[in-house]
Amino acid sequence: MTNAAPALRLHPDRLLPPEPGVRAIARRLYEAVRDLPILSPHGHVDPRLLLHDEPFADPASLLVTPDHYVTRLLHASGVPLDALGVGRGQLAEAEAREVWRLLCSHWDVYRGTPVRYWLEAELAEIFEVSVRPSAQTADAIYDQVADRLAKDGYRPRALYERFRIQVLATTDDPCDDLSAHAALAADPTWSGRVIPTFRPDRYLEPGQPGWRDAVTRLAEVADLDTGDYAGFVRALEARRHYFVAHGAVSADHSHVDVRTDPLEPAEAAGIFRAALASEATEAAAVALRRHLLLEMARMSCDDGLVMTLHPGVRRGHHGPTAAAFGPDTGHDIPIRVEFTDALRPLLERYGTHPNLHLVLFTLDETVFSRELAPLAGFYPTMYVGVPWWFLDAPEATRRFRAAVTETAGFSRTSGFVDDTRAYCSIPARHDMSRRIDAGWLAQLVAEHRLDEDEATETALDLVTGRPREVFKL
Repeated sequence: MTNAAPALRLHPDRLLPPEPGVRAIARRLYEAVRDLPILSPHGHVDPRLLLHDEPFADPASLLVTPDHYVTRLLHASGVPLDALGVGRGQLAEAEAREVWRLLCSHWDVYRGTPVRYWLEAELAEIFEVSVRPSAQTADAIYDQVADRLAKDGYRPRALYERFRIQVLATTDDPCDDLSAHAALAADPTWSGRVIPTFRPDRYLEPGQPGWRDAVTRLAEVADLDTGDYAGFVRALEARRHYFVAHGAVSADHSHVDVRTDPLEPAEAAGIFRAALASEATEAAAVALRRHLLLEMARMSCDDGLVMTLHPGVRRGHHGPTAAAFGPDTGHDIPIRVEFTDALRPLLERYGTHPNLHLVLFTLDETVFSRELAPLAGFYPTMYVGVPWWFLDAPEATRRFRAAVTETAGFSRTSGFVDDTRAYCSIPARHDMSRRIDAGWLAQLVAEHRLDEDEATETALDLVTGRPREVFKL
């Protein structure tokens, strides 16, 4: 007789504090927010997913192949990315099943990680899987998930409703015509809200490959001459206004640093000309990018787009993998980043402007208490973004609250952002945040630093009030 496979069970008190008295408070706080709608003001889901509403192809292409959170640990465990379907397009059924087997047979590498938390929640709560993934259970789980994906209730729009998503922000190139967003907004059968986000990084990096082609494309789409610096700035402004007209509320920026040193107009124009001629030095290109980030803040003061900064990542750290599989395939690595002096030019100009909301994210935990919380504790424009990417994990989130709250409180933080391409992980990610914050607030109540009614108000505000106010929803 074979032994039964270990069960996959989600404990109702997962992530809540272990001490019984504090846990009881945390349960009550969590219950107050557990079923609230999801506001997702920053993420990377393709809007065409909801526009076309086609069934998901298979479990592997939904939960494994496109999710670099999942694939990077498998790669570190010796599984080649091509064996996981990365960069290979639509897989045949046998290939998809083999990808799924690789995930399940390496289930142990996810122990203690948020990735395991999210995947377990997706499998159990969305697809009713009741056995733990393993080499022995892989095929049975694959069949069960595939069976569900064939049903209408598991199409993207049905899941949007089931997930209780109220707002979903995408991330979009400034030259995108936003036709998918427009078609969704005009569809009488669609009642959700999917909004674009202006992401101009590649247009602000004259030292990067492809920049001149991007400037040419910007001219075509904006119908403005970008042959000089002034025309280039006007074209960016025009595209921002186009995004605002299509529902955008924020502009997102992700560079190696957040320096905002200004250039004189003639100096900026000269570097721009040199960059168009491929004659700008590396230092000059960086100087222009930093100046353009300052210009983005000026534009946000004019058009009202929230300015979010996601700096401090060395993109494509492994050149051979980048060449073979492209970006966002698991080998972007955090680096140190400095904010206090880097942002001073921006904050001296616009730090008290009534129309600017500036949200600062980091992958460098050392700056939470040293720089970000003190900045947000003074400047009315500034908010500290919640833990992101490598930090969106239970212990890192608790460290974030400890580092930030004493200086900036809760009101100067952003509310949760899921920052994901993995559509089915959205509810699991938001649930994790709600549980961790409930536990953190419960500890404050247990220490008699907050009354429970205040903690409940704060828990509700972190889920609904902060994202609505900070992201102007």
